[in-house]
Amino acid sequence: MANLRDIKRRITSVHSTRQITRTMEMVATAKIKKAQERIESARPYAMSMMEVLGNVARNAKGAEHPLLLEHEERRRVAVIAVTGDRGLAGAFNSNILRMTERFIREQLDAGVEVDLLAIGKKAGGYFRYRGIEPVAAYRDISGNPTFADAKSIAAHVIPAYAGGNLDEVVIMFNRFKNVAEQVPEQYKLLPIRATMLDEAAKDSDVTAEYVFEPDAESVLEHLLPTYVETLIYRALMESAASEHGARRKAMKSATDNATDMIGTLTRSYNRARQAAITTEIAEIVGGAAALED
Repeated sequence: MANLRDIKRRITSVHSTRQITRTMEMVATAKIKKAQERIESARPYAMSMMEVLGNVARNAKGAEHPLLLEHEERRRVAVIAVTGDRGLAGAFNSNILRMTERFIREQLDAGVEVDLLAIGKKAGGYFRYRGIEPVAAYRDISGNPTFADAKSIAAHVIPAYAGGNLDEVVIMFNRFKNVAEQVPEQYKLLPIRATMLDEAAKDSDVTAEYVFEPDAESVLEHLLPTYVETLIYRALMESAASEHGARRKAMKSATDNATDMIGTLTRSYNRARQAAITTEIAEIVGGAAALED
């Protein structure tokens, strides 16, 4: 009977776990729709910003900006790792952490210093545990990022790159492909690639002539930082939507596994109960036979 009690206790425990995972799955499903709408509405803005910037850069002949200049020598780079504040989301956080760790190792092996900006509790805790102290750490913004958060992150890298203290800025994040799939992505924020701007300008359906006031350099000075901030904001929103999708998928898998485990334990319980009943019947029959003899 002790074995039956253990199995029944385990069935009750798995039932409780399944209730929790099912609830978390429902919460993630409710949140993912809003996050998906935000990212889908932000993508056209980012593309339009790229087109405008490409047209401006093409028409501003001779205009230069520090964010467009590619440094000849790579001595120090910055990497922005965008993770979540919570776990229970499958490989959502670990994919970015491994990608960032591999990037840092490659740069250090090449003799390049690396500054880390950790977005989310998971990134900060992971790298501090491994002896890598981030130059900036953000938490409690992964679920609902704002443009102010993106501006704050950009403020760490834009002046440093423009001043020559950084030679490259890379951001790592999960790109939201659909509800069931999230793709880890590495994107170079700085320097802003002139070829990418030219391609965006060529793809534009609008051919416009620009009159710069006061001059092309001043216009680019305002547009380029805003463009970088927009890219960071888009990456934060992509990551937020991906986190909800990954958590929904992980919790659904956990719920299904709990259901299967309950079925297996129930069959084990029934077999053990039947075995106990059979043993008791055999003992009663044996005792009765002994009394007759």
